[in-house]
Amino acid sequence: MRLRDLLDESVIQVGLKSRDKEQCFEEMIDLLVKAGRISDRAGALAAVRQREAQGTTGIGMAVGIPHGKHASIPTLTAALGISEKGIEFESIDGEKVRLVFMLLARVDDPGPHVRALAEIARLVQTPGFFRRLLDAKTPKDVLDVLDAEE
Repeated sequence: MRLRDLLDESVIQVGLKSRDKEQCFEEMIDLLVKAGRISDRAGALAAVRQREAQGTTGIGMAVGIPHGKHASIPTLTAALGISEKGIEFESIDGEKVRLVFMLLARVDDPGPHVRALAEIARLVQTPGFFRRLLDAKTPKDVLDVLDAEE
């Protein structure tokens, strides 16, 4: 699975305004609503919060991957946000999150969701990838980084 296939400029936010993970969840969900990717804002937000209650999705290395499954989601969808100052995320390493990959999936189809999580994990471990994303100034720049890496 290519993460790039899930993203376009409408679901990438360079310069997230959020200071904590709750604000981040709302900002990312609003991005997906505005892009027409999800129709049930409250349901999607509840799914992300429910998953987060099980344990932080701040995986360390300044990366967060909030995700959830909800009946209103017709197909796997994603958004990517970049924070200049970092977001308090209760990450496993205690560091602020700078890159946020949000995934929302169908309840009854875990395969694509799991493959997307694996691809994100692979990408963030690729030397130089993190820095190139942080240096991106526009959503198009972010897509160019993904195209080059995938």
